[in-house]
Amino acid sequence: MTGKPYSPASDRNREPILAILRTWFADRLHVLEIGSGTGQHAVHFAAALPHLIWQSSDRAENLPGIRQWLDEAGLSNTPPPLQLDVTGAWPADRYDAIFSANTLHIMAWPEVERMFAALPSVTSADACVAIYGPFNIDDRFTSESNAAFDRDLKMRNAHMGIRDTAAVDALAADKGFDLIDDVAMPANNRLRLWKRRQA
Repeated sequence: MTGKPYSPASDRNREPILAILRTWFADRLHVLEIGSGTGQHAVHFAAALPHLIWQSSDRAENLPGIRQWLDEAGLSNTPPPLQLDVTGAWPADRYDAIFSANTLHIMAWPEVERMFAALPSVTSADACVAIYGPFNIDDRFTSESNAAFDRDLKMRNAHMGIRDTAAVDALAADKGFDLIDDVAMPANNRLRLWKRRQA
């Protein structure tokens, strides 16, 4: 099959992310990936973690490309991708894990808020949320390359930008999710894990 969308960054970061998810998602069953992009992560992680049902999702314009990747791989644990805009309707199913990569800096901040606000309605009582991407710490860039990336983002669209860990943690905590791990990743990225607070 030709013409599939392709992200070189997804190929570069998939193994470091997978190394962490093997532990974090070892006892998980049903993952919702928010913003699956090309679909490369969905195929790679679902193949490597066959105990999981990996539910991809994205905005409507990205679904055809994701379907190409899923159809070519032919995995039994990757259902068709869901149409999901964080400001719109969310799935009726419940998931015990959420994964998202390189999305928070693309969304406008109100969209980030909306995403976290929706998490309690789509997650089980013991759910965890894993998010990968660049983050600022104490409102400071962690590298010159991240500062340059942030400038590029804002030139593309003023609403984009690298998010601060404290601000994101506050959103998560307000919706009942506490940060339990934060792993430094290659290329000045981080993989951060929140767990749903027990009632």
